[in-house]
Parts: sequence; structure tokens; C-alpha cells
Amino acid sequence: MQIFVDGVAVAARQGDTVSAALLASGQDARRSTAVSGAPRLPYCMMGVCFDCLVTIDGVGNRQGCIVPVAEGMQIEIQKGKREIGR
Repeated sequence: MQIFVDGVAVAARQGDTVSAALLASGQDARRSTAVSGAPRLPYCMMGVCFDCLVTIDGVGNRQGCIVPVAEGMQIEIQKGKREIGR
């Protein structure tokens, strides 16, 4: 199946989570820490650490590690802290 990450088509497998699909596609650091700016990737893959936050189909602050991919899904990478109002 195909999903879109920041407008770019990315191949994904049925049953994968958004974070798993991003990691499998070779996407590098997704977020940066608010204090040091260090790059972060999804870490726990079970919804605890919040290092996987993305905007999915216009809804922000979604945990990519617990949301399954769907055909044509539009994903935007969030940088830094949670985005208020999304």
C-alpha cells in the first residue's frame, strides 16, 4: 500500500503501524528534544514515550507507534514538542 509522508509517497505493508512503516522505509530522525535538540526516533513502540508523534490526516499529536497504516494516509512529521491546536 502507499502512504504519504510530508507529501512524498512511501510504501507500507498492511498491518504495520505508522512508526514501523516510517522506520522500514529508512526515514531518519523524526523529532528533536526540546532541551538539547538531539534527534529522536520512535523508541518504545507501545505508546509510552511519545517520541513518535505525527499529524495523521490533519489530526495532530497522534502516536504513530499505535496507529495502523491505511491506504493513502497523509502523515506530517511533527518536530519538537507536541503541537497545540492540532
